[in-house]
Amino acid sequence: MLNYLNEQNELELRLKVLREDSDLLQRNLAEFLGCTQQTYSRYETGELEPSLVVMKKLAIFYDTSVDYIMGLTNDRERKAIWNSENLNTAKDLLHKREKILSEPKIKRGRKPRRVGNKNEK
Repeated sequence: MLNYLNEQNELELRLKVLREDSDLLQRNLAEFLGCTQQTYSRYETGELEPSLVVMKKLAIFYDTSVDYIMGLTNDRERKAIWNSENLNTAKDLLHKREKILSEPKIKRGRKPRRVGNKNEK
């Protein structure tokens, strides 16, 4: 059981590190995956386990392997063999990934507060 818990912690950690290393917000990944920001947040906290479909999309997005994301290997290089069935899906996902990565980065943290009366301009 302890080994399973360590694997889960590794998955959560890798998801967060991969996202932060890419200077992305949870909502960016949620948009790519087609889920809500809350759902993606639950993947990073371990409250929800990503499905195989989600893991595949994440591996394509980060150009790595599902094994790396799950913590089964420390080799981040993707070693995928594309066939005609999954090549179009991968191309569509990579196009979507490029769109997200080309958007301006938003700094983390809360928005600055306005000083003074709301009615003043």
